[in-house]
Formats: sequence, C-alpha cells, structure tokens
Amino acid sequence: MDKLTEHRPFEDGRVGPRARTGRSTARRIVLVAFATSALVAMLGVGYRLGHSNQTLPDWVPLRVAALLGSQPAKPTATGPVIYYRDPDGKLLYSTDAKTTPDGRPYTAVHASEDVSFDNFPESAAPAQDANSGAKRILFYRNPMGLPDTSPVPKKDSMGMDYIPVYEGEDAASTIQISPGKLQRTGVRSEPAALRTVTRPIRAPGTIKLDERRVAVISLRAQSFIESVENVTTGDHVTKGQPLFKLYSPDIASASAQYLSTVGDSARVANLVGRKQLLDGARRRLENLAVPADVIADIDRTKTVPLTITWTAPRDGVILERTAVEGMRAMLGDVLFRLADTSVIWVIADVAEQDIDVVKVGSAATIKVRSLPGREFKGSVALIYPQVNTETRTTKVRIELPNPDDVLLPDMFADVEIAFGAEKSVIAVPNGAVIDTGARQIVFIDKGEGRFEPREVKLGTHGEDYTEIREGVGEGELVVVAANFLIDAESNLKSALRAFRDGEKAK
Repeated sequence: MDKLTEHRPFEDGRVGPRARTGRSTARRIVLVAFATSALVAMLGVGYRLGHSNQTLPDWVPLRVAALLGSQPAKPTATGPVIYYRDPDGKLLYSTDAKTTPDGRPYTAVHASEDVSFDNFPESAAPAQDANSGAKRILFYRNPMGLPDTSPVPKKDSMGMDYIPVYEGEDAASTIQISPGKLQRTGVRSEPAALRTVTRPIRAPGTIKLDERRVAVISLRAQSFIESVENVTTGDHVTKGQPLFKLYSPDIASASAQYLSTVGDSARVANLVGRKQLLDGARRRLENLAVPADVIADIDRTKTVPLTITWTAPRDGVILERTAVEGMRAMLGDVLFRLADTSVIWVIADVAEQDIDVVKVGSAATIKVRSLPGREFKGSVALIYPQVNTETRTTKVRIELPNPDDVLLPDMFADVEIAFGAEKSVIAVPNGAVIDTGARQIVFIDKGEGRFEPREVKLGTHGEDYTEIREGVGEGELVVVAANFLIDAESNLKSALRAFRDGEKAK
C-alpha cells in the first residue's frame, strides 16, 4: 500500500502528521517541474536569438546575455578610430588597419568605445581630432622606461600613467620626459663652462737615497789601520772630519820621493822642467788618494809622516763602517760608506695608463705614513724608460729636500703628481659623460622636459671635470644628474623604433 494512503484521518476529521508531509512533498515536485520547464524554454529562446544574430533588450544583465549567447543592445560608436583590436578578443592591437593571419579584419575601436581611466592627463587623451591639427598618438610607453608599450591609455602596477608617443615625435633624436617624472628622478642640469681641468696622479712610492750623494772610503794601497775615531753607523759627519789613521809603506815611499823631487827641482834651471818634475811626484800621491791636506803638510814640514789621518770627503750619515783598529786593509777594501741625506729620492710606481700625462718638472706632493699631517714638496726629475711587466707600472723619480733628515731610506710614501691643462677649456662634470665604450655622449637640456643625446670628443679627464673638445659649446645646459634614466629612455625609443620598422618591413 502507498505510504501516502497508509495513514488514515482521525475519526473527528483531522488529518495526521504523515498525511500533511505527503501533501508538501507533492507540492515541491510540482514547483520543480514547472521551473525546469520555464528554464528550458528560456534557453531555447536564447539559443534561437543567439544563432539568429539578434540582440537581447538592454535590461538583460551582461552575464545572462553572455550565457544565452547574445549581447544586449549597445549604442552606436562615435568619434574617430583610435586603434584596432583582434576580432577574437585576443590581446592584440594595432594602430593601423590590419588583418589576422587567416584574412579577417581587425575590429575598429572608436573613441567612445575605448576604456577610460579617471584623472589621466590631457596629453594622454585617447582621441585626437584629425582636423584640429594636433599630432596623432601612436602608442603609450611605460613611464619607468621598461620595454612595454600599449596602444591604449593604461596605468602600470604603481598607478603611474603610460606616456603618449605622438606621430613624428619618435623619429627625432630628442627625448621627452614628463615634468613629474623629472622631479621624482632628480634630473639636474648645469651649463658647460671654461674651467681648468686638474687631476692628481696617485701612486705608491718608496724613499731612496740619492745615488749621486753616496760615497765610499777605500784605499788604493796596502795599509794598516792605526786607530779609528769615535764614529759609528748612523752618525752624522761633516766634510773634513777625521775618521781614522793609517800607515802605508807605499804612501810613505811616494811621500819620500816627492820630497826628494822638491829638493832636486831647486837645482833645475829650466822652469818648465822643474814644474814637470814636481807635478809628476805630486801626481803619484794623488793617485794613491792621499788627501790634499796631507800633501800640504808634507810641503810645509818637509817631512814624511809615519801615519796619515783620513778625513770624510763630504757631509753625510755613516751607512756602514768596516774599519777596525789594527786591521790590514787591502787595495779596494771599503772602510766607510756614507751618504748625504739633505736631498733624497722618492721612487713612485705610476700606472701605465697615467704615465703619458706625467712630465719632467711636474710638482709632486709626498705624504709619509709614519709622519701623519706632514707634506713634502718635490718635482719629477726622471721617468724611467721601462714598464714592469708584472705590475704594469713605470718608475718615476721625484727629488725633494730633506733638511731635518726625517725622511729615511725605504720608507713607504703616498705620491700625488699634479696634472692639469695649462689653460681653461670647456669642461663638464664627470658625471655628465656616459661612456658606452664605443662612444661618449652627453644629454643637452632643451627645456620643457626635452633632452638631446649628443656625441662628444673628450680631452683631459680631471678629478671633478672632463674636458670637451668637440660636441658641446660654452653655456649649453648639460644633464649632470640622473642622466642614466634619460639614457634608458633613449635606448627604449631606439628599440621601439627598430621594432616598428621591422613590423613594417614584414
């Protein structure tokens, strides 16, 4: 028996709970069947309308219209055609009429149909009247200089408006940048002016003794050291100061012969012959390096000295002492070595790329690490004609006075050699020049956000300024800060121009 008739009513006519539940279920079934029939009917109508190219009324929602395969009626497009889009809805656009690979034409998009954005500048307006004389917008480029363009106005991820590029503008070499972007990026210009370009050549150096002021004391005859004065290595001595006493048989024999010749010459009537005899005997003593004051004593006393006092030949510092009391000194033995340190050398290692600007006579400043705060002035005396193959440096000799003897041999030093143009030249700050390796360019500020890249020929590169030999005149405004951003704009424009030329070639 059916469940709906299984429960009977009460005797007083009231219906039980199960009977009421059965009636509700039947009512739901009827409503579902009715709704299904209505939906099927609507889908059928929509299908017929969609395949008959008819449009639904305006009050039909867009989603419902799309579901039914049709679109609500839309107003007639107005305004000029600003671009063309792919007929299949792909993200493909064109500024000129074109067709798809299968021959279908792109859909024209009029000014009234274009997507609009709130608060975009008038310069980015999507429509331009052909009869108004205004330039036609070709496309919109990324405001941050990225290789991204759009045929329609749009914003980037940070909300910045894309910049319009007008017809004819991209063919010129001038770069156009909006005032707002100039202010944000900190672009700054400065006029090219006449300046004296200077740059110090910095190099490490080492203090050395002046080789011409070093002397050694040695004997030309076998001798015996009788005594040595109280002088040792590091002591300062003056010219003529006694150093040691010696006895030499060869010097004594030459002294005796000299006295004999002096006595014999008195009996020679011929003055010329007498002079020749005296000069010969004296020359033998001089060849044995006998000091002049010792020869003068022999002339004065007319006696042969048993010992001879040897004196310092110049002022200087004793660098080495090998003389010892009682020793026998052979020919050529070095007994003392001393040097005059009133003038010293600084040997600087100048980099190979800087050696062409270093000249003999150039002023140099020396700073010694062990003497902070002090500077010593000298001049370049010699540029050595050789380049070190390992360090790629050339040695430069600088001479400077050392009156208080504070500069000691083998000290390390920091050398700055002055270098600069002798007269004023047109120069710009170093940061204004962009060196690509193949060429050097600067950006000329034309005003109102317009910049022109210009190739230049450089001269002297100073510490703060660079000489411009060709390409920029005195007084022209040159971009000196954030010019790399303008260079990015220029490179982007060149890339876009090459891209469009390639598209046209196809």
